[in-house]
Order: sequence, then structure tokens, then C-alpha cells
Amino acid sequence: MCRIRSERRQNPRNILYTIPMVICRICSVPKGRRSVIDLLRERFGHRPFRVAEAVDAGVGRTSLHRLRETGELQSLGHGLLQVRGAGMGMFSPLAVISARVPGGTVCLNSALSYWDLTDEIPHWVHLAVPRGSHRPTIDQPPTKVHVFDAETFELERQTAVSDADEPFWIYSPARTVVDALRLSHLVGRDVALHALRRYMERRDASPAGLAELARELGGSPRLKPALEALLS
Repeated sequence: MCRIRSERRQNPRNILYTIPMVICRICSVPKGRRSVIDLLRERFGHRPFRVAEAVDAGVGRTSLHRLRETGELQSLGHGLLQVRGAGMGMFSPLAVISARVPGGTVCLNSALSYWDLTDEIPHWVHLAVPRGSHRPTIDQPPTKVHVFDAETFELERQTAVSDADEPFWIYSPARTVVDALRLSHLVGRDVALHALRRYMERRDASPAGLAELARELGGSPRLKPALEALLS
């Protein structure tokens, strides 16, 4: 915004004269909603993101609020957002939960389903957190939180992507099978044995690798007789 101000000055001959002065204040122009959406798409792609992550990327909380009001951002609950139209795939709930609890890992029935080790479609997202950490309560999407040993929590933990290209943390197929067997009272014994059979049909199946994982996780008493029966 600019305004004109007149200032009276005196020259060396003591003659007064008036100088018009233009004073301007440079106003910051806020980014348009479209450019903010482009920034969010570039930074986060299809995956859900937390408000804090968007703020760290340079987007103001006011802009996020306005984008939610206009429908260009959709709220997934508890400070979690996603660009409208990014798409929700069959495994998108796994990414939503992973974004909400970045220290957690998709496990048990949910991991079996993702790795195609079961025909079951879980009604819950199964998430593991390390013992001693905060155990969240999550209603949407429906989530069961399991507490795993902190010393072996990182074992075979890896990243994967949903069918909508959203990243999340999950246990490897091998660890998922071992976990299903050692925790068959949670997964279901028939489900766990079926997962073992299906795993052994994979080209990358490794009985020795399973046995080593079971030893580290304390699942040998459950894995050994099941594996021997399968291979006999």
C-alpha cells in the first residue's frame, strides 16, 4: 500500500520548497490455495501427513484450516490430513495408521493380508508398538495395538507402500509368519498354519531364515513342529 507525503525543506539560499515523497509499505502476498496444494502434493504425494509435518514444510496452520474448509484437504482425524483426490486404496488404512503412529509397525493379521499370506480381510488394523512406549487408542480406522518386545522390535521392520502408493512400516513376510505362529492365540492357529504353507510356496522362502527368526523371537517351539510336519 502506498501513500504520498509532502515534506518542507530549506536550500542553502533559505528558500523553502515542498518535496512530494512517496512512501510505500511492501505487503506480503499470501500464497494462493492452489500453490499450497501443489506444495503439499510435491512434498507428501498421496500419503497422509500430520499437521506438524505440513508446518515444517512451510505451510501455515491458517492455510491448512482454509483448505480443509474448502474441501481441498480432507481430515483423517487426530491432526492427520490428505490431499483431496489422492485416492484411498485397499491398504490405505495401513498408511493412515503409520502416519499417525510413525513408531509403530503393521503386524499379524494385517501384515498377513498385505503379503498375501492369508485370504482373510481383517476388520482391524493390527499395529505393534515397542514395550515401554505410548500405547495409542485409535478408533478410526479400527485398530488393535499390540505390545512387542522392545529389544527385537526393529527386527525385519521395513517400509512398504499401499496400492495408492502410500508408505508405511510393516514386518517382513518371514517375521510375519513367525509372529503369527508364536502368537497364534491372537491370529488363530489355522490362519497361522495356512500362512506358513503359503509362505513356503514363495520363491524367496527360507526355512533356515524362519528358524533363525524364530530363535531370536522366542517362537521356535511353535515353528519347529509345524515346519517339520509341512516338510515331511
